[in-house]
Amino acid sequence: MSRLFADRADAGRALAGRISETGGIVPSSSAEQPLPLIVGLARGGVPVGREVAEAFNLPLEVLVVRKLGAPGQPEYAMGALAAGQVFVADDVPRRLGVSDRQLHEIVLREDALRVERETRYRQERQPYSFDGRFVVLVDDGIATGATMAVAARAVRVAGAAGVMIAVPTAPRDALRRFAGDPDIDRVVAVDVPEPFRAVGLSYGEFGQVADDDVVSCLRDR
Repeated sequence: MSRLFADRADAGRALAGRISETGGIVPSSSAEQPLPLIVGLARGGVPVGREVAEAFNLPLEVLVVRKLGAPGQPEYAMGALAAGQVFVADDVPRRLGVSDRQLHEIVLREDALRVERETRYRQERQPYSFDGRFVVLVDDGIATGATMAVAARAVRVAGAAGVMIAVPTAPRDALRRFAGDPDIDRVVAVDVPEPFRAVGLSYGEFGQVADDDVVSCLRDR
């Protein structure tokens, strides 16, 4: 039977327990290799990540992934960006007739929104560097895996020494894809519903996470 989490905090505690059961988090304390970093995907992954960060006494960071929507079709993703890294899906812009200039303008707009949101969430705190760190990417669940894939690629390009994907709930096929990715060191999930229908069905309370809640989670860590 699939597990039902009371809310994201409950899911985060369960995820921390699962990480411990499967080997914990790569330890590091030398000056050359900084402490591992827990990174919550905004917004739903941040309260889950806070519980993991508290359980292992590690710093918590936030990551915003922005979709690059096609002109006139904002729900049609041409790619995405995160951590200042841009990823475009093959020749999608060309097939849609999107010029280089249009794509550039979309990237500038979405990256400005990304920076604005991450700055708002962090308040006065400077962002952590991913360079040389083992990064644990946390979300409240995986559906298609597209957002997590962009996040993982972005932190790798930004210099992460290793990447773990950790979520409370996800479909088995998505977990298999990540487990088979040579850029992903570990994949940890608490519950793998069969069949998988939606992330929210694994939660008793799954309301939208407010910006103020994200700020509070980061301030606590």
